[in-house]
Amino acid sequence: MADEDVATRAPESDINIQTVENAEQSVFAGDSKAQEGASMGEHCVTDRPTPAGEIPTGEMSKLGGVDVYVSKPSNYPHSPSKFLLLLTGGTGLKSANNQLQADKYASEGFLVVMPDQFEGDTAPNSVNATLVEEHPSFIEQVKLRVAEAAKSFTIDMWLAKHTPEKVLPLLHKVIEGAKEEFADAIANGGGIYGVGYCFGAKYILILAGEHPDTVAWGQVAPKDEEEGVVKHAPVIKAGAIAHGTMVMKEDIEAVKVPMYMACVEDDPLFSAEVVQAGREALEKNGVEHEIQTYSGVPHGFAVLGDYEDRKIKESQSQAFGQMLGWIQGH
Repeated sequence: MADEDVATRAPESDINIQTVENAEQSVFAGDSKAQEGASMGEHCVTDRPTPAGEIPTGEMSKLGGVDVYVSKPSNYPHSPSKFLLLLTGGTGLKSANNQLQADKYASEGFLVVMPDQFEGDTAPNSVNATLVEEHPSFIEQVKLRVAEAAKSFTIDMWLAKHTPEKVLPLLHKVIEGAKEEFADAIANGGGIYGVGYCFGAKYILILAGEHPDTVAWGQVAPKDEEEGVVKHAPVIKAGAIAHGTMVMKEDIEAVKVPMYMACVEDDPLFSAEVVQAGREALEKNGVEHEIQTYSGVPHGFAVLGDYEDRKIKESQSQAFGQMLGWIQGH
């Protein structure tokens, strides 16, 4: 750094500069660790503005002792419906946008159950990046980066509390409860359909896979999968996911039911390498699938919410149509 830079830099920035340099080693959208799928980005933990004039129409309930949001077709139970499990990103059960997303599927004839995967502990909100535009000075940008680093650490700590070992038992409780309360819808559809966004996408993939019984319940895979290891069959009959986070190629390799994946070009949270490895595994295993990559959109674009960019709005609508069409066709 030049001497004049040192002379003109504010005293408090000495610590901040070092913190920013350290922050670049943290797990955050766009950094090297994030590309390993270890964390979540801004769009996984914050909601876009809710579309004007739209109000959720479903209701809060419980299934298997777990809080759920239930959205039913207007003519249910007088007309047959199919059962859909919807898993959200980090904004969770009480997000108006997530509830409206559930309502959209319900309006197409699905009885939708959206469980609280986080037991009320939704993801911490991310930093508002627009501060860079409003306060473009060097010091303000440093402060923003420090705040991002702190938020990244907070998100990683949150993720450490919401592992498959914690989440999958909750989902199984909801599914078992649904088999009793909504047996008609499950029977009418010939099984359970699943859609997942961001955080929830990984769990739709797991529920769509064949796993050793321990893995199916979120525990560590057995070291030796010899004779006698009990295999847990897929829970859902078909699934669709959008811009998954923390997805590993092993999650996709285990999938045994028809699967649609909406991906984002150059997405550090769901890398092209993982997507390609998953594609090859699905082809090798003879699993019906479709993978569509959207360009010029951010991670999280498919979650309902208002954008000014026309391309993002159109892609969001297209992704919903593709996901809906996939589960309707299976």
